[in-house]
Amino acid sequence: MMLRIDDLHAAVEGADGSQPILKGLSLEVAAGEVHAIMGPNGAGKSTLAHVLGGKPGYEVTAGTVEFRGQDLLDLDPHERAAAGLFLGFQYPVEIPGVSNVQFLREALNAQRKGRGEEPLSGGEFLKLAKEQAALLKMDMEMLKRQVNVGFSGGEKKRAEMVQMGILNPAFAVLDETDSGLDIDALRVVGEGINAIMRKPGKGVLLITHYQRLLDVVKPDRVSVLADGRIVQTGGPELALRLEEEGYDAVMADA
Repeated sequence: MMLRIDDLHAAVEGADGSQPILKGLSLEVAAGEVHAIMGPNGAGKSTLAHVLGGKPGYEVTAGTVEFRGQDLLDLDPHERAAAGLFLGFQYPVEIPGVSNVQFLREALNAQRKGRGEEPLSGGEFLKLAKEQAALLKMDMEMLKRQVNVGFSGGEKKRAEMVQMGILNPAFAVLDETDSGLDIDALRVVGEGINAIMRKPGKGVLLITHYQRLLDVVKPDRVSVLADGRIVQTGGPELALRLEEEGYDAVMADA
């Protein structure tokens, strides 16, 4: 099993103290599987992504997360990345003063060092970056610009998928990657996810509100997250039912 989450409880630190968000979430994602997570606003989808990535401010109060046979919660964020975990953000951040090329080369070589591998030379890295940029229909000139500075929503998401292609993770947690994308950008990003992650031995946890991304990145399993728990799991037809009937009807049945 690529990812196994058992009875996960987590809280987020706020001005009014610690607020429980995940309340006994259990989930499994097998190698070679795309597992979609859908649910209403406030259900805990982004919290799940942040907890898996190790973002500060989120406290795990109970439960376990096993990733490729390791205790994920025992690893620091950079160790999780080196172990093969990639987190795609709903709102990718800007990093003024740092070019995409510089950022990506440093990120890749840091992960390679963590795995005991030799760093890529400048020429080797540029060849890899050009291949991945072409996959996402992104001009290399864009990668010479500062990280996400002045980028549109679609450009930010494509740049993030280029990053995923360069890092080549074993498992990707993609938090509402379709947010802010028009129809054309959605297809390019979706096809990029398929090309990078639809391979034996890899897995994807795809968090989304809508069916439209799942028309391109077709899931093997779909789970509904509500009030911090998985309330229903099924095949791709579950996403279609959610689109037609809404969350309230499906959750009422669950």
